[in-house]
Amino acid sequence: MTNTSLDPADYLQCCEVIDWQTPSVLRLSSTLAGDDTCYTTVAKRCFDWVRDNIRHSLDYQLNPVTCRASDVLTHRTGYCYAKSHLLSALLRANQIPAGLCYQRLSVDGMGPPFCLHGMTAVFLPDIGWYRSDPRGNRDDVDAQFTPPLEQLAFRTTLQHECDLPDIHRRPLAVVVDALQTHNTWDALLANLPDVSQLS
Repeated sequence: MTNTSLDPADYLQCCEVIDWQTPSVLRLSSTLAGDDTCYTTVAKRCFDWVRDNIRHSLDYQLNPVTCRASDVLTHRTGYCYAKSHLLSALLRANQIPAGLCYQRLSVDGMGPPFCLHGMTAVFLPDIGWYRSDPRGNRDDVDAQFTPPLEQLAFRTTLQHECDLPDIHRRPLAVVVDALQTHNTWDALLANLPDVSQLS
């Protein structure tokens, strides 16, 4: 995913959800970076850590429903959106530009209903914008960080599924609202945000 019209400097900011200046996020980001100065190496370490150490709320049927990056780190669980918030925060804490991007997918892989699926886009100097999906692997999911080739968790193959083109500095309001409104993993599952709610 190369989009040269976006200014990477705009994707380093701290906000309420991507709260990378929180001490716990800063400590982890520093630990993951170590003494390495290669953006791609550090980005992969951050990706691997979030993918493998934060349990997907649906896969593990875990509460609470998290939204802010620091809360995802504290509770070690989150839906795809929340895990992307934490990955973006870790990247930004290491001065690596990162934004949020989305797919529209079938909830059950068969057709309607549909929902948004959250991912992270990272800016790598030699590549440009690169999408990565830290949702967590399972038997039918094998997401990897292998730039310049994308290896995402899901492909858009059904009618009405799509890759949404924008890279957002902040999470979509409809996503934040869903995460902050529903307190349990099953309540959110029954009310997943969809692109139709963006109008």
